[in-house]
Amino acid sequence: MERSVAERTSAEQLAITLREAITRLGRRVRQARPIGDLTFSQLSALTSLQLAGALTPRELADVERVQPPTMTKIIGKLEDRGLIARTPHPSDRRQVILAATEEGRAVYAQFEKARNEWLARQLAELTPEERDTLERAAAILHQVARA
Repeated sequence: MERSVAERTSAEQLAITLREAITRLGRRVRQARPIGDLTFSQLSALTSLQLAGALTPRELADVERVQPPTMTKIIGKLEDRGLIARTPHPSDRRQVILAATEEGRAVYAQFEKARNEWLARQLAELTPEERDTLERAAAILHQVARA
C-alpha cells in the first residue's frame, strides 16, 4: 500500500529533525572526553582498533576515512605512547596487524567512561517520563539501524 504525500512529507521531516538531533548529540558526546593530549583523530583510531580487535594500517585508514600517509602519522603517535602495537600479519609477511595494547585499552575505557558519565548527567536532568521516552526511542533507533 502506497503512503500518502502527507505521510511521506511527515516521514521526510522527521528524518531531517532526527538526523540533526543525532548528529548534534553525537558531536557533543564525542567532545566529552578526559583531558589529555590525544587528538580526536588519535582517539578515533584507537576506538576503531578497540572495536575491531585488530586491523592492518590500510584497513584502519579506510575505516577512519583518511589517506594512508595521514594514518601513518596517527599510528606513529599512538605507537610512541604505547597505545597500539604491531604484529606480523599471519598470511602476508609484507603487512602488519595493529591492535590496542593493554594501556591503549585502558585509555579507551577512560574515554568511554567520560562519555557515558557526561551523557548520564544530561539524562539525570530529564523527567522520568522523558527518560522513558528516550528508552523507547533508543529501541526504535536500534531497529531502524538494523534495517
